Amino acid sequence: MIRTFRTHFIRKQEELTEKLWDFTPLHGERAGERITVHTPSCWENYPGFGLYRGAGRYTTRFYGAGNLRIECKGVSHTAAVYLDGEKIAEHYNAYTAFSAVVRGAAAGEHTLDIVADNRFSAESALHVPNDYISYGGVSRPVVLEEVENCYIEYVHVTPYCREGKWRAKIRACVANLDEREPVSLVVRIAGETLRFSAAVLSSGNNYFTGEMAFEGVRAWSPAEPALYTADARLMKGEIAFDDLIDRFGFREVAVEGQKILLNGEPVRIRGVCRHEDHPQFGCALPFSAMAADLAIIRDLGANSVRTAHYPNDERFLDLCDEQGILVWEENHARGLSLEQMQNSNFERQAEQVTREMVEQHCNHPSVYIWGILNECASDSPFGKECYKKQFALIRSLDESRPRSFASCKFKTDICFGLPEVVSYNIYPQWYHETPAAEYLADLYGWVQTQTEGAGKPFMITEIGAGGIYGFRSAYGTKWSEENQAKTLREQLDAVLSFPDCVGVYIWQFCDIRVSEEWWGGRPRTMNNKGVTDEYRRPKLCYQAVKEIYKDKK
Repeated sequence: MIRTFRTHFIRKQEELTEKLWDFTPLHGERAGERITVHTPSCWENYPGFGLYRGAGRYTTRFYGAGNLRIECKGVSHTAAVYLDGEKIAEHYNAYTAFSAVVRGAAAGEHTLDIVADNRFSAESALHVPNDYISYGGVSRPVVLEEVENCYIEYVHVTPYCREGKWRAKIRACVANLDEREPVSLVVRIAGETLRFSAAVLSSGNNYFTGEMAFEGVRAWSPAEPALYTADARLMKGEIAFDDLIDRFGFREVAVEGQKILLNGEPVRIRGVCRHEDHPQFGCALPFSAMAADLAIIRDLGANSVRTAHYPNDERFLDLCDEQGILVWEENHARGLSLEQMQNSNFERQAEQVTREMVEQHCNHPSVYIWGILNECASDSPFGKECYKKQFALIRSLDESRPRSFASCKFKTDICFGLPEVVSYNIYPQWYHETPAAEYLADLYGWVQTQTEGAGKPFMITEIGAGGIYGFRSAYGTKWSEENQAKTLREQLDAVLSFPDCVGVYIWQFCDIRVSEEWWGGRPRTMNNKGVTDEYRRPKLCYQAVKEIYKDKK
């Protein structure tokens, strides 16, 4: 499955995954062995490859002709793509899509090779040993398209409401390979049409911008997640020769004083942080597993998901759009020290993933805020310059959403003047014994009196405690399910009773693997703070969270 809805009716499109490919490890004692595997997948889930760090080649064959556009939705964590032995693309980062076009391919069978590499090195500033695992493999769908000499790359729709009327800014990107005849672009939304006059396009990317006004459309909200399609078509005269269909919702997010507003109404977040991680699938969760996760999240009474700590699979975002789940989506970075941020590749790689995240996911109405650089060096002047540049990049790409970052710098952060929302990760009664209500009040008081974050919305983006599934203790000792349930109940009561806090995200939805090279003393080489274990079995704290979230609506 590529998306939860159809994106083309004219352009020929085929998914190359959801079938068996050949996998060949390129390092270690099994180097050169050819293994049949399903895709998308992570090699850590293949027998004998659970701890494999190295490169692996994935191979498939397909029939096609003409201009072939090959899009990889996610390869972990670096990729080199070859068509019939010729390299056509390279990409860094597991969590965003990339594509390449091969012009004038001969009709017939072609061989596609994707070499994935999950090794850590100085060349990789974002994928480092961490409190989660960087998997290896073709972890999201691969798509083949046959395109004309001119085709639509994207259509962005930014809705806004003025005087009770919905309008939308339209920005479309059309790629021109070698089309020399006049073409026109037509965009249809909710019965309205925007036409751009026919013209001969320049070589490369061409951009079209305009506005549309609407009558009688319904707003998207968690209670009523109304969705609309933007149907864009390229025309020669009256004949359409290419199309792209994307989906969005009429909704507006704003910050007013210490509140986040959705369509003018204050938002109160009851959320969970969620990693793309599953013991059977690694980070390559199939659609059914994504939907099952959201069913559990909704049962908890949660209304939001934080994508920790990277952009998520767009099919998961599609589901959130459809079910009215608000999403905090963030770029890829977690816990990078000042030294790590000074890696010569850091700013370039962080800019790339941020740009790709916003450009690829900005139409999702569920995404209400962009986050960056979780728990990085926001207490240093160099770090502040990095935060400043990345926030500026997001604003240049999308003016419609607030921005934030999750800080863990207790009373030392110097970056709160940059985003619209101040966010903190705190673990009272877990990493220290200070009562949650006391710790929260102290931290909030410092933000309001000592930082440029005063008067902004204030949010808790992580809070929680560890609990190992099945470990029960009459004494409520650390790591027991009893202790986790008690601690989470007290933490959530404190945060959701705090009038100046706009919401909370529990760390985390489910237990996850962590890097063997990092592990940090975590029992089972897992981060065990999940409300469920890695198999989604509920712990004792599940019921406590459910009661609190449904009581604090």
